[in-house]
Amino acid sequence: MRIVIAGGHGQIALRLERLLAGRGDEVAGIIRKAEQADDLRDAGAEPVLLDLESASAEEVTACLRGADAAVFAAGAGPGSGSARKDTVDRGAAVLFADAAVQAGVRRFLVVSSMGADPQHEGDEIFDVYQRAKGEADAYVQGLDALDWTILRPGMLTNDAGTGMVRLEAHTGRGPIPRDDVAAVLAELLDTPATAGLTLELIGGSAPVSVAVKSVAGN
Repeated sequence: MRIVIAGGHGQIALRLERLLAGRGDEVAGIIRKAEQADDLRDAGAEPVLLDLESASAEEVTACLRGADAAVFAAGAGPGSGSARKDTVDRGAAVLFADAAVQAGVRRFLVVSSMGADPQHEGDEIFDVYQRAKGEADAYVQGLDALDWTILRPGMLTNDAGTGMVRLEAHTGRGPIPRDDVAAVLAELLDTPATAGLTLELIGGSAPVSVAVKSVAGN
């Protein structure tokens, strides 16, 4: 399977790339800084240099042609202002989704945020972020040409993954290691029956494969 990941140098993306490459998938990660390329190669992924804030729809579509699945894991990141929450967390997500449709890539995963909501109130940077993520999620949810799954992790940590999670439509808040987020994303890619689901993820008591199969069967 060929998988293209937007935000290829992110902490979750690098973990996911390593997992996918380790099991034999062909992985490409979109990055906007050439100096990030070696980190992707070390993870077993092909670096693709493209800035999703300035790229054309045609350029992004070209990156996605021939892929079996796409993962949007990009984000403006901590320290960025309101403008970049809109251009990256919303705008780049919409662009990537549209490009997936144009390229004929049906399987589409989004790494979102717990509490993402287009109607989220407040004027702080985090409030803007939650609205931007919510607007992007709502846009993807409206695209019938995509077999989308939206994953909304709780508080991300760099603790070692346990492989034990809680994955449901609504989990309530809680921490989740980035290792386990990547493991769930890899399992979701293999579970097309989760298409059309928006799921929250925190640490829990179910093995990753069991948790994903459980929601797929609901």
